[in-house]
Amino acid sequence: MSQSYRIYLDACCLNRPFDDQTQPRIALETQASLTILSQCETGLWKLITSAAIDEELDQTPALERLKNVKTILALAKIKVISSQFIEGRSTELQKLRFSGYDATHIASAERSQADIFLTTDDRLIKKAQKNTQLIYVEIDNPVQWLIKSTQALDNANA
Repeated sequence: MSQSYRIYLDACCLNRPFDDQTQPRIALETQASLTILSQCETGLWKLITSAAIDEELDQTPALERLKNVKTILALAKIKVISSQFIEGRSTELQKLRFSGYDATHIASAERSQADIFLTTDDRLIKKAQKNTQLIYVEIDNPVQWLIKSTQALDNANA
């Protein structure tokens, strides 16, 4: 029996498969993101999307990339729409020095009761670790999280 996760991928994770794969870190993050997405495709895990993701992706100048990312998002089973709660929570998070988009993504992930918010943005992860008591969703890099979650699963099945 495997764990079912509710997963929020931010725009940088969703874009990772379309970045320069000759860089080892990018290639690793791409593999982790694709592995996570394949679990969502099978229905084992649930991908969450949001109005915030749509808004951020609409800034993408490369139309082919945008089309590819939107194809990935079609896997999402849960969509968080903008609301007063999210706007208010986003404002609180911005006071902790999160950018507008990051704050809205975190608020959306919290609202959807995501088990994990995945990003390839090191600064966002570092800021989240400093404010762990004030954020109600775990934030991690897809590679790190996939390793931890599969180890936990292996230990549970041992």
